[in-house]
Amino acid sequence: MSPPYSVSNTCLRCLNAISRSANATGITTRITLGRRALSLAHNHGAGLSRSKQSSVSTPKRSIGSGTFSSGEPKGQAMRNELPECRGLEDLQSTQLAKNEGRPLLLPNNLFHSFSNSPSPEIRKRAIFIKQNAYCSHPDHRQTRLPMNPDDLEARKSSTGGLAPAHVKFECPDCGIPVSCSEEHWADDYEAHLEICDTLREINEDDHDLRSGRFFPEFEYPGDQIEEAMVNMTNWDTFLFSREFKAINDERSLRQATRLLTYPVTIGSVLHELSPYGIKKGGRLTVEGLKSLSALRYNLHPPRTGGGPDIKGLRPTPPPVRIFILGARAESSLPREVWVQLTHLFPRVSFHLIFIGPESMANRDAEFPLPPRTPENPFGAIVEDRLTNSMKITTYVEYYHTLHEAGHFYPYDPYFDCFMLFHPGLGHPASSHEWRETIPQLLQTKVPILVTGYTQYDMERDIDWVKKTVGGEMDMLMEPGENRFRSLRWDLNDLDPQDISCGNWGVWAFRGKRYETMRKDVE
Repeated sequence: MSPPYSVSNTCLRCLNAISRSANATGITTRITLGRRALSLAHNHGAGLSRSKQSSVSTPKRSIGSGTFSSGEPKGQAMRNELPECRGLEDLQSTQLAKNEGRPLLLPNNLFHSFSNSPSPEIRKRAIFIKQNAYCSHPDHRQTRLPMNPDDLEARKSSTGGLAPAHVKFECPDCGIPVSCSEEHWADDYEAHLEICDTLREINEDDHDLRSGRFFPEFEYPGDQIEEAMVNMTNWDTFLFSREFKAINDERSLRQATRLLTYPVTIGSVLHELSPYGIKKGGRLTVEGLKSLSALRYNLHPPRTGGGPDIKGLRPTPPPVRIFILGARAESSLPREVWVQLTHLFPRVSFHLIFIGPESMANRDAEFPLPPRTPENPFGAIVEDRLTNSMKITTYVEYYHTLHEAGHFYPYDPYFDCFMLFHPGLGHPASSHEWRETIPQLLQTKVPILVTGYTQYDMERDIDWVKKTVGGEMDMLMEPGENRFRSLRWDLNDLDPQDISCGNWGVWAFRGKRYETMRKDVE
């Protein structure tokens, strides 16, 4: 009898032997072959010939990485089977278990309006948008001050016009609530058309994350030999030279870069093979070269000749500390993502320090906040068993409080660096939170890397810093587009017309250094 299960990596003779053994004992056998798992469950008298099974079962077809029944409606239910068991030919004879009740969306069935989405999370999101977002039609009065010159709110009058109205009508092309009525949507369609394709892309990417498919783009490579240099020209060369699995789909590339943009943005600036240089168009300033050269001296140390025996003992330098201030989503990234930073600098260890009042938001079940004791006065959450070269510490506190307590002193420009992801330094709603912090950062004389959503966002932050501290800052890197920005666009639920991508731009500054020259007195 042919076995009811087959794996392309196993010969038929072996599977026949395994099947006979399982039938004889009447037990459930689980076989792990490489990266594939195989479950064999047999009862006495429970075997059916393949011809009988095919005659009573529903015809099935294999698409992508899953097996689906051709008799089911669109939006099939995901099967209760191991993801690694799903294949193109291997599963045509596999008996499928009961449905999990989670919808499985095919690549050609990812577009759904938010209100009619098969995902409950997206339907709740649609309700939130309709309750909080306002129509952008110029006939309505302003609901807030314009954030930038391209803000559609700038077209509205602050006094006359119709009363503000919440969005209710979903654009049939992008599926997102954008207007209060169909009439206003059609009348303002020309302005909406500028971002309609991007909104549809956002819609499909959100459904793709909840489609139930397997995500091979979230599998990350480990260490590689140091002789294999990393090419940081762009995302394609980086992923290829770091030996990531081939990503041939634009949507999968967008999903992968949405997470990797955080560690790779830091690494692309600090690495000795950084795409940002002092040559024309490289955006790095003379002062920036001085600061980054100090860090690179320890990030790329020479071989010490150390070994595992007594003669091979060598002094170990302290870890490179990267302070990530105002941490929000980046503090909850999977730790495998942050470990990619250690693979870019294999000879050093890192200590990532997340600081901010929102650094542990929605993570109470994962890491309950420890009590503040004399031994741990600021309630630090320490993760020191990730790898032998990375440690992560999280503080649910403002940085200026820790700085005034001298918690991180002393600072060393050879081992320390600050990172601010989308801080909103010049944003009216958040600038007051940075008023005490920025002068303290400049006192450390340590490089400060900053990202922004747009060019206008970065220029607004720079103007605010200059206005706050005067001339007490040195520009290390001119603002411009980040080569390792997220390729996926995100939607602001409070304003569907406001779209952005993570870490679009990057720039850097530092506290001003004064060189003292001795003049001989005659």
